[in-house]
Amino acid sequence: MNGQQNLIDQLEGMLASKDMSRRAEVLRRVTDLFIQGSGRFTDDQIELFDDVMNKLVVNIELAARAAFGSRLAGVPDAPFRVTRTLAFDDAIVVAAPVLAHSTRLDDAALVENARTKSQRHLLAISGRSVLSAAVTDVLVERGDDQVVTCAAGNRGARFSAAGSSGLVKRAQDHADLAMCVWSRPDIPRHDLLKLFVQASEMLRSRLEGADPRRAAAIRAAVAEASDAVQATARAGSHEHAQAAAHVRSLHSLGQLDETRLQEFARDGHFDRTAAALSILCELPIGLVERALVQSEPEQILVMTKAVDLSWETAKAILTLQSGRGSMTKERLNQCFASFFRLQPKSARTALQFYRLREKANAGSSPH
Repeated sequence: MNGQQNLIDQLEGMLASKDMSRRAEVLRRVTDLFIQGSGRFTDDQIELFDDVMNKLVVNIELAARAAFGSRLAGVPDAPFRVTRTLAFDDAIVVAAPVLAHSTRLDDAALVENARTKSQRHLLAISGRSVLSAAVTDVLVERGDDQVVTCAAGNRGARFSAAGSSGLVKRAQDHADLAMCVWSRPDIPRHDLLKLFVQASEMLRSRLEGADPRRAAAIRAAVAEASDAVQATARAGSHEHAQAAAHVRSLHSLGQLDETRLQEFARDGHFDRTAAALSILCELPIGLVERALVQSEPEQILVMTKAVDLSWETAKAILTLQSGRGSMTKERLNQCFASFFRLQPKSARTALQFYRLREKANAGSSPH
């Protein structure tokens, strides 16, 4: 109790010793007192500092607020409410140090800030040493290219499945972001594959546009490079190795059938679905993986129809391809109509064409 009363006396002395028009000087002295005792104050004492600091920070000049925020940003037991006040300051010179460094800001405060404040506030948040998926979801959704690239390059950032997909989508036309996404070990392989396939197609189109006479050679070179990168990514994926071994085991036991494939797709198992479809359709794994990450459904419809799979299985694979919740009812109805119009004989002819084209463009890929 004596410690609490002594602290109150000190704070009251500071407030009384100066004209309140000189708030900045009083706030500096209060901050000195807090930083000197940081780590030794009780919760009640920190609350007292919070009350005093919140009163003093109102209506002081920008430079004083910025200096206050910079000093408080690195204090691990900084008062909660005044830290939040600083983080939500419209002036980025005040907010940035707190947003970038203060451990007193919880995810709820960071999410609210990212949803309501400027892009410069978002940029400060994106550089924090630790970022949860709840925060990066908002950064990917609302941030500009600089914000998203900074978040993607932050090794302390974590991304949800939706956030990873959002990064891939944003990276399609942004080389720096694409490099950041490609180098992240936590981005699901199918999302990285989608990014690479899109980039390869964009490169192929640009090269062919620049030199149409060499279109066939360009297409073959890009396909070969694409297969090489895919093979490298598969070789480094523990998940793919496990999935491929499991599917091969089922196949050797005569247990790889439509029911298994449908189960893989409905459970969202990209690698198992790709491996199973590759074996059932007798197609290179690289081609199947690319079909599973492309936005167009035609190849999936051809594959499933050619090996006499049902619409329910085709629908499950299409849902996996588009991402859960991404395929509209109208789009699904269009696929349904296309699936039933497609004749099995035509689908088998197309499948054979896929095999020949892969062999001509890039050679056979290992299953």
